Amino acid sequence: MTGAERAAPVNAHAVAQAQERVPSTEDISRLTGLLSLMTDPVRLRILYALDVSDELCVGDLAIALDLNEDQVTYALRLLRTAGLVHTRRQGRVVFNRLATDFPEPLREHCLRRLVELTRRVSESPDL
Repeated sequence: MTGAERAAPVNAHAVAQAQERVPSTEDISRLTGLLSLMTDPVRLRILYALDVSDELCVGDLAIALDLNEDQVTYALRLLRTAGLVHTRRQGRVVFNRLATDFPEPLREHCLRRLVELTRRVSESPDL
């Protein structure tokens, strides 16, 4: 028997609360697409670099991250399309920065604290 076939929930209040608060399938699909962008090491390193720098051009990002410019350009295009990175042109140079509305909790918890957590875990003698 599936959850949908169940005649009466064990905890009707909790079920109703979950139904009200859980994002729609469409919202979750968009969210997983956005989060999947951050699972790529190149894109995530670019986000980190832009978090600690005000803004960087493609060439400077490539040097800072020891990548080639094609890798950086492709990753930035995906990040811009997702709205995570914005650009500013100064003459012929295009500077990249985190979007002004880049979610601060995502910045704080994903870009900063999770790295600290992974360092602690990898340094743990229990591993």
